[in-house]
Amino acid sequence: MEILSNFFMGLGYLINIQPAIAIVAGVILGIMVGAMPGLSPSMGVALLVPFTYNLQPHVALILLISIYIASEYGGSITAVTINTPGTPSAVVTAFDGYPLTKQGKAGTGLGVSLVASTIGGIIGTIILIFFSVPLARLAVRMHPAEYFALAIFGLTTVASLGGKNWIKAFLAAMLGLLINTIGIDPISGVKRFTFGTYKLFDGFPLIPALIGLFALSEVFTRIEEYKLEKGKETKFDKKHWPSFMDYWKLKFAIIRSSILGTLIGIFPGAGATIASFLSYDLAKKVSKTPESFGTGNPEGVAAAEAANSSSVGGALVPLLALGIPGSASTAVLVGALMIHDLVPGPLLFVERPDIVYSLFAALMVANFVMLILGLFGARLWIKVTVIPKKVLLPAILAISIIGSFAVNYSFFDVAACLGFGIAGWVLKKYGFPVAPIVLGMVLGKLAEQNFRRAVIMGGYKIFFTRPASVILLLLALLSLGVPLYQTYKAGKKEKAGV
Repeated sequence: MEILSNFFMGLGYLINIQPAIAIVAGVILGIMVGAMPGLSPSMGVALLVPFTYNLQPHVALILLISIYIASEYGGSITAVTINTPGTPSAVVTAFDGYPLTKQGKAGTGLGVSLVASTIGGIIGTIILIFFSVPLARLAVRMHPAEYFALAIFGLTTVASLGGKNWIKAFLAAMLGLLINTIGIDPISGVKRFTFGTYKLFDGFPLIPALIGLFALSEVFTRIEEYKLEKGKETKFDKKHWPSFMDYWKLKFAIIRSSILGTLIGIFPGAGATIASFLSYDLAKKVSKTPESFGTGNPEGVAAAEAANSSSVGGALVPLLALGIPGSASTAVLVGALMIHDLVPGPLLFVERPDIVYSLFAALMVANFVMLILGLFGARLWIKVTVIPKKVLLPAILAISIIGSFAVNYSFFDVAACLGFGIAGWVLKKYGFPVAPIVLGMVLGKLAEQNFRRAVIMGGYKIFFTRPASVILLLLALLSLGVPLYQTYKAGKKEKAGV
């Protein structure tokens, strides 16, 4: 089979010393980038592009690909240990990862996130290798009406994220959508709620907002409660690290989320964050114990991490097959390819199959290197939990401010981070979850732009005349209605029991 022979040719290239060093160095740098709040995968790749000018094209792209995949995993480390997601997609990992740490099971959260990330990355790579061209053709044919329906489907996950407090979760998601309306109108160019400052022309930046809502709000909550005592000792031993049977119980969640994450990653603009939210929601819906999600269920960690890592393979499908970047990180990779006189698209498979298949092989190997480094580094990651709070909280505050500033080198972003931190702290006090706010901010732009484009192209009826759009909207209705009905039934049972 030609695909396999080309893949083994690419694998043979990695035996050389330079590609091997590039993979190991890329994985180490990627884990560090992912773990640092504010340094997203796309920023990590972008920061290293200038250092690849004098490298051979193979080596340069292998280094950047390794950073990309490892940074998606790296975000889970701080999400699990200190509830400070290093990447936007790691927000979902924190839902169950941090409760595990609070229960003294940080090893469980770290172990599940590592293995799920590795398997998700491998499955995403396999799908990329065998289905890149046909899947890319499918993604390109997606109409704006279908993109809007996909965004609505994503927004309906608030019904599951909120649990019994679904009304507060819904209001939080609406707040996220309202925040997303700040800035220049994407279609007409009209200024909206900018209050005369050019700093708000692009709206509030996502990364500083995310850091504020999750990291700083936690810091403010701890300070308010005066919980500055020494961290609780979390020993690293076999009973805290998942066994083979623990992983085996999660096999369906990991495989299902990996496939879903890859498919969502293929759609340009969707990305790892949406993949994680949707996979987590699906895992909760099919679980026999959905009420355990959010309280330290390893299945929630597995679903989120498998999805965000597998989305890397999906995002590379339209990039390599059609030259269309599927995410912010792959948009940076387009520039890296062009620096080395390589044009992404169908001709790349014909003219330079050595480049394409060496990337496929590097992506596969990088997942195994990430697994090995993650296993050896677990004892180091878990030490974060024993740092005294009076040291850890100021450190989180400092890292959050530095990370926010690093996004655009702007003090406005630092102020935005602090503002969202205070807002998140207040919302938590009154029982409002902050995750739906992030969901609204992430999906708001995708929903608004594609809704208006679809209406311009075919009027309001177009959402109900395209089969794919109708199916996605019906799925969204079920996604919203089923959890609400289950909550209603559970409420009636509680009243009957009383």
